[in-house]
Amino acid sequence: MKEDTGNQSQHYAGVAFDVGQTLSSTRRRALWNSANSSGVWTYVEPIRLTPTWVHWDKRFGTPACSSGGFPLIKRGSISTYVLIAQDDLNTLGYSTGGLDGIFGSRTQEAVRSYQRRVGLTADGIVGCNTWRALQEAVVGTGPTSTTIN
Repeated sequence: MKEDTGNQSQHYAGVAFDVGQTLSSTRRRALWNSANSSGVWTYVEPIRLTPTWVHWDKRFGTPACSSGGFPLIKRGSISTYVLIAQDDLNTLGYSTGGLDGIFGSRTQEAVRSYQRRVGLTADGIVGCNTWRALQEAVVGTGPTSTTIN
């Protein structure tokens, strides 16, 4: 589920909330602290990534990064996380051949092309560094013809 944040493009799987856009920075910080300390949410977005709203969500799988995030995905993976990566890649202009949640050859080639462009090891695997780069790149892109709402 992806909540509307105005003209921001956010790509998440599972239960996700983007709130606090009309709150002062002090109240947003208090809301962030509450979500972070509740123990309910598997991920509370660092404030540096969402300076004008608070994001938290419930994720599944073992995170690719020790600090949390999405799980590692690669050729043969089938999940909502593959769908998110496909959405991110298509939003950034790297065609995956569709949004089907199946990590096939076109998605793998799109990942490799993106990795080469941003200076990452072009292994075609979406791990910690690739997830971070993709997610930071799509923040603020706004809706596109491929953005999942």
